[in-house]
Amino acid sequence: MIRALRVLAWVMGVACVAIGLYHVVAGNAAIPGAEDANATVDSFGRFMGAIFAGYGLAWLWAVRQMPTPAAAVRLLTGVFLLGGLSRVLSIMVEGRPHGFQMMLMVIELALPPVFFWLADAEERVVRART
Repeated sequence: MIRALRVLAWVMGVACVAIGLYHVVAGNAAIPGAEDANATVDSFGRFMGAIFAGYGLAWLWAVRQMPTPAAAVRLLTGVFLLGGLSRVLSIMVEGRPHGFQMMLMVIELALPPVFFWLADAEERVVRART
């Protein structure tokens, strides 16, 4: 379970940094269906890309700690889950987005239970050894 937590957290961190930086660089072109959106949407998307890259760095910081702090994993997972729930709210208010966004929502709703389950895996083993 420790290895699963570490691998998933590392992949999450690297993916979020890469996706965030892609949004910073590509702007509207990084958002399926928003290629012709205006400067306000572009500005917002690039800003959120920087924030998402920072979120990924927080995952990378957490996974480099020994043991991986369960509180940090739970907090970061909660933020990720809130993002998925925000997409659900968007669907309720504005309708279905691009299919790629729907796929991301599925990931954002399916992955948090796994992280919540694994969150204290490493801390448990360390406590048992002491």
